[in-house]
Amino acid sequence: MDSRKDFRRTILVVDDEAVNREMLSSILSQEYNVLSVENGKEALAFIRKRKGKISLILLDLLMPEANGYEVMEAVKKNPEFARIPIIVLTSEKAAEVKSLQMGASDFLTKPYDSPEVILARVRHSIALAEDFRLIQSTERDFLTKLYNKEFFYEYATQLKELNPNSVMDSIVLNLTSFHLINEIYGLSFGNIILQTVADGIIQLAEESNGIGGRYSADGFFLYMEHRDNYGLLLEHLESYLSEILKETEVHVRMGICPGTFLSVSIQQSFDRALYACNMLRDKFTSAFLVYDEQIHDEEVKKARLLSDFANAVEKRQFHVFYQPKYYIQGEKPVLSSFEALVRWTHPKFGMMSPTSFISQFEKNGLIQKLDKYVWKEVAEQMRKWKEIFGTTIPVSVNVSRVDLHDPKIVEYLLQITKDNDIEPEQFLLEITESAYLADNSILVGTVNKMREAGFKVEMDDFGSGYSSLSMLATLPIDAIKIDIGFIRKIIYDKKTMYLVNVILEIAKQFKIPCIAEGVETKEQLDLLKDAGCDIVQGYYFSKPIPADEVIELRRNGLKREL
Repeated sequence: MDSRKDFRRTILVVDDEAVNREMLSSILSQEYNVLSVENGKEALAFIRKRKGKISLILLDLLMPEANGYEVMEAVKKNPEFARIPIIVLTSEKAAEVKSLQMGASDFLTKPYDSPEVILARVRHSIALAEDFRLIQSTERDFLTKLYNKEFFYEYATQLKELNPNSVMDSIVLNLTSFHLINEIYGLSFGNIILQTVADGIIQLAEESNGIGGRYSADGFFLYMEHRDNYGLLLEHLESYLSEILKETEVHVRMGICPGTFLSVSIQQSFDRALYACNMLRDKFTSAFLVYDEQIHDEEVKKARLLSDFANAVEKRQFHVFYQPKYYIQGEKPVLSSFEALVRWTHPKFGMMSPTSFISQFEKNGLIQKLDKYVWKEVAEQMRKWKEIFGTTIPVSVNVSRVDLHDPKIVEYLLQITKDNDIEPEQFLLEITESAYLADNSILVGTVNKMREAGFKVEMDDFGSGYSSLSMLATLPIDAIKIDIGFIRKIIYDKKTMYLVNVILEIAKQFKIPCIAEGVETKEQLDLLKDAGCDIVQGYYFSKPIPADEVIELRRNGLKREL
C-alpha cells in the first residue's frame, strides 16, 4: 500500500450496488483514499467511528437498512458530523431539490457523468467545505464560541443593514479584576467564568435578535434590540455568574451606546460603548453607564483639546498666572513668593483652568511639553521682574511625574535658570505627593539630583494620597504643601484640624516649612497661624493674577487690611 495515501483526504462511498462502489472507487482513488459501505446503517456506524477523518460522503438515496435521506438527516443533526459535505447519488430529478434542502452540497446523476466531471464536483465540494471550516475557525473565539472582533463588526453591520427599522443597542461588557482570578484560582477556573459569561450573552442575543462577540481577554460585545431597563439586563448576566463568583470579587461592568442616540457606524457605536464602560473603572456607584449627549460632548471636547494643543503652543494661547504666597508667622503677612498656574485661552471654549486639560495631557504624554513651555515663560518673567526690582522674586512651578523620568530634566532646568540669570534656589519645584509614592526609587533619585543642583523641592498635595508622616523624615523635600481638602474642613471639622496640627508639629521638628493652599477666610488664616503654619496662599489674599499685576502687588503690598 502506498504510504502517501495516509495523508490524502478520505471519501466514503455509500451505495448498495457493488458495481457503483467499485466504479466510483476506481475514479476517485487517483486522488483520494476511498472507503465504501453498502447501506445507511453501516455508513452511520462508520462515520461515528471515523469522525473527523472523512472529507466527503458520496451517498445513494435508495438503500435497505436506513436510506440516504435518513443518513443525511442523522449526519446534519449531529454537530460533530454536520460539516462533512454530502454529494447525493440519484437517478431521480425530483430528489435533487429535497436533497439540497436537507443540506446536500451537490449531486451526481445516474448514469454517472465522465470521470473528469465526477472528480471536479468532488474537488469543488471538498474545497467549499474546507474553506467554510477555515472561516468558521477564524471567525469565532475558540473558548467562548463568540465572534471575534473583526467578524463581529462585519456581521453586526450586515444585521443592521438587513433590519433598517430595528433600533439596536451596542453594549460592551467587561469583567473587573479578572486578571486576579487567573492568578489566584488558575486559568481553568478563569476559562469557566469566561464561558459562563459568553453563555449568558449568547442567550440574550438569541432572545433579542442580536449577536455576541469577544473583543479582549475579559471584554465582550453584545448587539441587541433596544431596551430601556439596562439594570435588568445586567442582573440577567450576573445571575449566570452568581454561583460561580460568590467567593470572588469579579463583577460585570457595562457600557451602552443606545440605538436611539445618533446614527453612526457599528464600530463607532461600540467605541462609544467601550468609552462609557471604561469610565466605570474604579467606580462602585454603578455597574453600567449609558453613553449620552453629555458624555459625547465631553469626549469631543477632550479630542478637540488634544488636537489643538500644538497650535495653542505655537500661538501662545497658554498664559501663566501667579498666585502670591505669604509668610504669616510675623506681625503682618509678608509676600514671600508666587505659584505659577497655567491658563488656556481657547478660541472656542474661552479661558480654561488647568483642571480642564492637565489630566488629559498627562494621559496622552503632552504634559511634559506644556511644563517646559510654562517653565520657560516663568523663567523669562522672573528675569524681567529682577530687572525692575533689582531682586529675584521666587516662583514655584509644577513638575509632573513624567518629567521626573526624563534623564535630562535637571540639565534643562539649570539651562533655563542660567539663561535668565536666576539662582536655582529661587526657581521652586512642586512635585505631587503621588509622584513620590509611585516608582519611588527612580523618582527620588531624580529629586535628589534636583536638590544637589540647588533647586528647592516642595511636596504638593501632602495628605491627598496614602502617605505616611514618616515621609517627612525620609524623603528629599524642602517644604510641604498641605492638601487643599484639609484646609477647606478645618473650620467645622475638629478631627481635620487636629490632623493638620499633627502634620505641622512633626514638620516643625524636622525643620520642614509648611504651606497651606486654598485659604479663603480669616478664620482659616487664624487657625493656621496659631497652629504654626509658615506660608499660606488662597483667595483670601489674592486669586491668581497675570504677570503685569504682580508688579503692582509687589509695590503696594497686601490688597487688604488684616
